[in-house]
Amino acid sequence: MHLFVSDIHFGRFALDQERETERDLIRCLRSVSREVEVLYLVGDVFEHYIEYRHLIPKGFLRFQALLAEWTDAGVPVKYFAGNHDPWHRDYFEKELGVEVILDAAVIKIDGETAYVTHGDGLEDGTSLYAKLKPVLRHPLPVGIFTGLLPADAGLAIAKWYGRTFRHNGINARRVADLRAAALAILAKEETGLIILGHSHKPELLDTGHGIYLNPGCWYADRTVAIIDNGKASLKQWNGECLQPYPEP
Repeated sequence: MHLFVSDIHFGRFALDQERETERDLIRCLRSVSREVEVLYLVGDVFEHYIEYRHLIPKGFLRFQALLAEWTDAGVPVKYFAGNHDPWHRDYFEKELGVEVILDAAVIKIDGETAYVTHGDGLEDGTSLYAKLKPVLRHPLPVGIFTGLLPADAGLAIAKWYGRTFRHNGINARRVADLRAAALAILAKEETGLIILGHSHKPELLDTGHGIYLNPGCWYADRTVAIIDNGKASLKQWNGECLQPYPEP
C-alpha cells in the first residue's frame, strides 16, 4: 500500500486543536503501519517551516518520532515540500531518514509511472504567489533571509505572510486550476498517474489519459489517498479506522 497525506498544516491553529490533529494522524498511521510500503507527505505538512543551520521550528515531535520509527523499520517516507514548508536543509533527511523533495518527481508506484508534487506551482501564473515563488525558493534570497535575520524574526515574517495570503476553506479557482494542470500533464507526459495536494479538495478523477489523485486536506477533513495493487482510492479517518471517502 502506498499512502498519501497532504496539507496537514501543523501550527495553523490553537495548541489544543493541533494536538488533536497530530494525535489523529498518528493513530491513523499506526492503524495501517503493517500495510504501508511507502508514505508520501504531499506538501504543507507545516503551516510555517524555516530550517536554520542549527535550529528547527519547535513542536510536533510525536509525529516526527513516528516518521523516524518508520524509516528505521525500513519504510520509505517521501516529503514533497509545499508552499508553506519549502525551506528545508538536512534535518529531516539526517535525523529522521525522510527523503525531502523540493519540487516535483516522477516515480514508479505499483509499476505505474506517477508525477507527484504539492501543486502550488501549477496554479494560474498571474497570481502574486506564482510570481513570488521563484524568489521564495531560490537559494540566494533564502540564504540571505536565514543568514541575516534572527530565527524568531524570520519565523514571524513567515507567519505574517501565511496569514496575509492564505485561503480558508476550499478555493474553487485553485481546484479548477489544479485539475486543468493535471489534465494537461497527463495528456502530454509519459505518465498515467498524477498526485497533487494544495487544493484541500479530495479528488479521484479518471481523465481518459490517466488518473488524477488528490489526498485532500488532513487538518480539515482527515482524508488520505491510497494506491494498493495499482488501484487508487480516497479514504477518511473516522476516529477508529480508514473508511471510503463519501464522494459527492
